[in-house]
Order: sequence, then structure tokens, then C-alpha cells
Amino acid sequence: MPHPLLDVPRIEKTPGAYVKVAGEVFAVFGEPIQDSGNISYGVRVGDGRFFVKTAGRPDDPHPFSPYPDRVALLRNAARLSDTCAHPAFPRLHNVIESPHGPLLVYEWVDGELLHVSRENRDNPRSLHQRFRSLPPDEILQALDAIFEVHHQLAKLGWIAVDFYDGSLIYDFERREVHLVDLDNYHEGPFTNEMGRMFGSTRFMAPEEFRLGAAIDERTNVFTMGRTVSVFLSDGTLEREPFRGTDALYEVMRRACLENRKWRFDSMAAFHAAWVEARRAQPRG
Repeated sequence: MPHPLLDVPRIEKTPGAYVKVAGEVFAVFGEPIQDSGNISYGVRVGDGRFFVKTAGRPDDPHPFSPYPDRVALLRNAARLSDTCAHPAFPRLHNVIESPHGPLLVYEWVDGELLHVSRENRDNPRSLHQRFRSLPPDEILQALDAIFEVHHQLAKLGWIAVDFYDGSLIYDFERREVHLVDLDNYHEGPFTNEMGRMFGSTRFMAPEEFRLGAAIDERTNVFTMGRTVSVFLSDGTLEREPFRGTDALYEVMRRACLENRKWRFDSMAAFHAAWVEARRAQPRG
């Protein structure tokens, strides 16, 4: 008997109606979690759990992202998933075509989304602060995985766009991080045609605010450096609050230089420097 999510290439029902008959819908992610207009579902079929992402309703007038753009980004996400096989990147099992665009059927991953609203970001009980308060070694292990994924994607030609803490799910029990919602990643370097691009200012490079600027691996190097600053420090580049070695601090500092020509020139160079600094870190 065909599996309703894994073996079906096309359906005639709308995504919302189909998932309800395909299995048990145990979670729905719409507004405000996904303000783009996408609607996603946690679906249990037998002993398996799946994350099903859709473009939402074509007639919904509220999202800032038009329906055709949401469909295009889902197809982009499917192409990206086909290229990446890292354990921190949830597996895409299937793409189901429907009258309302594709359904992306991912494996379900346990954990908590690390992004919280700005007004709750400094709350010590928030998931964001709970993660930042972990022992440095545990945070470093998560950063290692994040950088390995982006190193792999860069080798395959992908440029990260709109990566921030909302792209991270962390399982506090298993000490595992997963990267999700990378729909805006771009195949190859490109030119900033927006001015202020999509993303969180805490993670964005200066060129992501400049119309006509080049967006490439040096941009991603800056974002990775800012990721270190957000999670292993206080969001600044000061040495005192940084909870790591001098070698790790220097990697972060160089990655976050305003003048892009002085940063690491590629994700490969950044990743190599990070790995070397990690090797030099005292254990125990």
C-alpha cells in the first residue's frame, strides 16, 4: 500500500485537506510563526512523523510574499535539499504536487526554535537565552555543525540568504542542532537588487543593505562570524564577553570585518580557520 506522504507524486486535494486524511496532524505552523504566508504541518503516519511545508493559500491577501514567490521559494528549497546530506540538515523525503503548489515532505526533527521576538530576546527564560547560557563547549559543537553545513553548501555553489536564529532548531536533550527554512538561499553569487535584503540585522553583512553590492561567500563569512558573536558572546566584537579562546575570537573578528576584502575570502577559508582554532582549544 503506497505511503500517503512518501510514495505519492501528485494529489488533487488542497494541501490542508490532504494532510488531514494522510495522517494525524499534530501541529500547524502558520502566522505568526511563518509570516511569509507559508503553512506547514506536523503529520504522523503510523510510527513516522513528518514536517510538511506548503505555500499556503493562493487567495490570502495578508502575507508580504506573493503566492507565486512562495511557490518558487519552495521549489528552490527542494533543489537545495537535494544537494545537502548533512545530519544537521533535515532530509527531504518527497515533493508532492497539488493544485496549490508543492508539498515538501521533510523528516520531523525534535527541538526548539531558537528565535524569539525582539521584546523577549533578553528574557533569561527564553529559548534564545537558554541556548546562549549553555556551556561554551556545547554551543561550539552546534556552531561546528552550522559551519560544516554552510561549507558544504558553498562548495556546491549555494549562497546563504536570510540565515538567522530563526533558521535553527536545537534539541536540548540530545544536544543536536538542525538548520531549517533555508528557502531564500541562492544558487551562486548575485547582486543586491533590494537595498535592505531579507534577514535579521544581527546577522547581516553591510553589503546586504547596499543596492548593487555583491552578495557572495564573503557575505556568508560575515554572517557566520555574527552567528558566533550572537551565541558565544553578547552580540558585539569585544574580547571581554567572548566565551572562547583567543584563536576562536580572532576567527570571529576577522569574519566580521566591515571591509569585505579583509575577511576570509571564502567559506572554505573561514571553515579551515575555525577548525584549526577548535583543534588548538584546550580540552577538559
